[in-house]
Amino acid sequence: MRRAITIFVAVVFGVVAGMYFSPLISTDNIFQQIKKIDKVLNIAAKNYLEPVDTQKLTEAAIKGLLSELDVHSVYISAEEMKRVNEDFQGSFEGIGVEFDIINDTIVIVSPIPGGPSEALGIRSGDKIVKIDGESAIGLSRTDVPKKLKGPKGTVVEVDIKREGVKELLHFRIVRDKIPLNTVEAAFMVDGTDIGVIVVNRFAATTHNELVQALEKLTQMGMKKLVLDLRGNPGGYLNQAFLMAEEFIRAGDTIVYTKGRLPEFDEVYISSGASVYANLPLIVLINSGSASASEIVSGAIQDLDRGLIVGETSFGKGLVQRQYDLGDGSAFRLTIAKYYTPSGRCIQRPYKDKDKYRHLVGRLELEEGSYIYDAYNKIISQVKRMNDTIKNAKDRINIDSLPIYYTRSKRVVFGGGGITPDYIIKSDTITRMTATIRSQNLFFEFIDKSLKKEVERIRNQYKDFKDFKANYVISEQILNQFRKFVEEKKIEVKDSDWNTDKEYIGVYLKAQLARSVWTREQFLEILFTVDNQFKKALELFPEAIKIAKLK
Repeated sequence: MRRAITIFVAVVFGVVAGMYFSPLISTDNIFQQIKKIDKVLNIAAKNYLEPVDTQKLTEAAIKGLLSELDVHSVYISAEEMKRVNEDFQGSFEGIGVEFDIINDTIVIVSPIPGGPSEALGIRSGDKIVKIDGESAIGLSRTDVPKKLKGPKGTVVEVDIKREGVKELLHFRIVRDKIPLNTVEAAFMVDGTDIGVIVVNRFAATTHNELVQALEKLTQMGMKKLVLDLRGNPGGYLNQAFLMAEEFIRAGDTIVYTKGRLPEFDEVYISSGASVYANLPLIVLINSGSASASEIVSGAIQDLDRGLIVGETSFGKGLVQRQYDLGDGSAFRLTIAKYYTPSGRCIQRPYKDKDKYRHLVGRLELEEGSYIYDAYNKIISQVKRMNDTIKNAKDRINIDSLPIYYTRSKRVVFGGGGITPDYIIKSDTITRMTATIRSQNLFFEFIDKSLKKEVERIRNQYKDFKDFKANYVISEQILNQFRKFVEEKKIEVKDSDWNTDKEYIGVYLKAQLARSVWTREQFLEILFTVDNQFKKALELFPEAIKIAKLK
């Protein structure tokens, strides 16, 4: 126990000393504060009523310390770090499947392309009932990865129940390195020269994936690009720089950072080595687009390189550095702010962390074009917004709105996220359909009721393009689905059903596509009813005009 406390004090000392040890940097008595922590831990460990878990206390102390800073300075436990490393290194080692738990059973949503499960013929809808000879029924979502993941080259044996096959299917799977792609989809819009790339986060592999996607689409005839960063929470700053650099000319500043210490000040300037610097470009963003996503969209907007479409982004302009703590855990500390080429910091106020998490402070404006004369439009809307806000503290101070200018002298604002050039609200569905989707009933319905339909699609349609163009969800399937939803005790009103009927049909079709192919095909079908995306396709003449492309 004493050893654990000593280690903690040493770690805290190392961290604090590394950050502050200079007579001129801090006037705090760091050593005195360390002694206080040491004393509290020692006394608690010796005298508390019950045995004390010093590791738990240590983690609580670190979390408490960081909670006094900004909302993005956080502690990450050793267990959480494993998942973080997988997400941002771009791979993990395992059998390569996406799964869900339905009625206590592991159901394969889809095998990951290129993984060992796909190679062995494991399919969407297969149910894993045994793992290494032991029942897998009743395992939790957190327990399943512990059973299926493992070092490359090791073996796991699974028994699978497949619809239409009487006997269990036995698979001996050699674990391998499985890619976690950050580019979720890259496809061409049917009958056009417009390519689409969807990026879900910025990990170590993102730039390489982007380049591969651009090359693939170029070979398919791409002459224009929609880059979808909606819901992308960010990640590595250098990957954001490399992504933006693919579209920005040589010598232009893409982003720069400023911290309290000069070693955290950096400037990222485009080398202009890319062949895509004149590609007409539209970037889609929304309130879930944060950090690295805002670096990319901010640079594209400030340099008049393309058009930003969607809804105002999250508003995170802080830079974190991760520090390892020696036992597999780590913490992230905010060390700087980043600024877009025009000098904007788009960070929202964060002292009230609850309001910050609930997106207070963003410029959520009405639908329409803000490409030109943005100042007058935004000011008039902010005034109307303020009239509806009861708490005076939450109102936006118009006089203090930070005004900046793009390369062609268009007005843009800092301090509250990236405001798109053209605001299009996200599609709205009724509460009924949102509940259906949140409970994953589309997939469960297909797994339980449409197995024969999935097999028919596999056999009847020669490829995805054939399926996309010719397959239609029948009225019979829609009625079956409605009955299925009602049996799940979800109230289905005729008005709600009729309002969302097209969306429900398309979502079912998309889910069927995912059962036969991959998530990329799922997204490609959903985009056919995506209002923001459809509007973006109409705006390329404006994007070309903004970028002064021929």
